[in-house]
Amino acid sequence: MAKIDIWPTVQAERTSLAADLSGLSDERWDTPSLCDAWTVRDVLAHMTATAKITPASFFPKLMGSGFRLTRLQARDIAAERGATPGDTLRGFEGIVASRKGPPGPPLTMMGETLLHAEDIRRPLGISHQYPTESLVQVADFFKGSNLIIGTKRRIAGLSLQATDTAWSHGSGPEVSGPMLPLLQAMTGRKAALVDLQGAGVDILRRRR
Repeated sequence: MAKIDIWPTVQAERTSLAADLSGLSDERWDTPSLCDAWTVRDVLAHMTATAKITPASFFPKLMGSGFRLTRLQARDIAAERGATPGDTLRGFEGIVASRKGPPGPPLTMMGETLLHAEDIRRPLGISHQYPTESLVQVADFFKGSNLIIGTKRRIAGLSLQATDTAWSHGSGPEVSGPMLPLLQAMTGRKAALVDLQGAGVDILRRRR
C-alpha cells in the first residue's frame, strides 16, 4: 500500500474533526471519551496542547511536571480547555495546520490525530471514514513499539488480520476485523474489541 503524506492528512483530519464538533451542545462536551478519566473536551484540549509542543519545549515542560507525563498532560489540558467548550474548539481550530509535536517521528502525530479523533467521535456516535492508508501506516508504526503506548507488548503472540484491507501482523490466536478497531485495540482502546472477532480477542481484552 502506497505511503501518504503525513502532515496534509493530519491537517485534513483535524479540520474534519473540528467541523464535526462545531454543532455540539455544551452538555455533550462532558461525554466520557475513550481515554480514561478524560471527557471529549479534555481530549480535544490535549490535541491542541500537543500540537503546540516542540522538542525544545517538551523536556523543560516534562521537568517542570516532575518528569510525570500524566501531570504534564493534565496541566496542558487545563490550559487549553478555556472557559467554555467554544473556547476549546476555537483553540483546536487554531492548530489544524500545525506541524509541531513532541520529540519523535511525524507518524506519532498522525497516530495521535487519528486515534484521539476516534476517542472523541465514537462516544458521541459520530461516524467518520478515516483514510485506510493512514490507518495502516500508523498500525505499522506502532506494532513494533512499546514506547508510552505499549503496543508491541499488548499484541505479542497474536495474529492480527484486517478484514477491509490487505494488512496482517503476527502469529497465534487470531484477532480480526476492520482496520480502525484493530488499530484502536492495538493501542489499548478496549471499547473497540466489540467490533473484532477471533480466539485472540479475549486475550487482548485481558491485557493492559
